[in-house]
Amino acid sequence: MSKLGVGDGAPDFTLLNQHGVPVQLRELLGTKNVVLYFYPKDASPRCTTEARAFRDAYNSLAAADTVVVGISSDSVGSHRRFAMQEDLPFLLLSDPKSDVRELYGVRRMLGIVPERVTYVIDRNGIVRHVYAAQLAAARHVSEARHAVEGLTPP
Repeated sequence: MSKLGVGDGAPDFTLLNQHGVPVQLRELLGTKNVVLYFYPKDASPRCTTEARAFRDAYNSLAAADTVVVGISSDSVGSHRRFAMQEDLPFLLLSDPKSDVRELYGVRRMLGIVPERVTYVIDRNGIVRHVYAAQLAAARHVSEARHAVEGLTPP
C-alpha cells in the first residue's frame, strides 16, 4: 500500500500495548486526536531521543485532547521495559509482523531499517499531517505539536 497522505482516512487496527492489552485505533478516536508515530527500535539512540521528546511534550498534547501512540515491531516485553526505563506515559504498541506498518505504507529504508513516520489523526479519523524523517527524530514531536495546534477543538 502507498503511504497515507493528508486527507486520507486512517485505517483501523488492533495491537497489544506494553501491558499486553489490545488497543484499537477507533476506540481512541471520537473525542481525542491521535499522534501515531512509527519508529524503528526500542532503546536505540534516535528512538530513545524521539520517545523522550514525546514524553516531554505529553502534557501539552494531552491538554489539546491528543493521545500519543508509538508503534514498532518490538515485543510487548521490550515495550514494557522501554516505557519503564524512559518513564513514558503513553502507549507503545507491538506490531511484530509489521502488518500495521504496511497498512499505513511505512516502508523499510534499504529494505532493512523501518522508516520513522509520524501521523497526526484528527478525532474523526482523518490524517491531518504526515512527517517522515529518519534522522531528525526529535523534530517529529515539534511537527506533531504544530499540527495539533491547527486542529479545531470539539
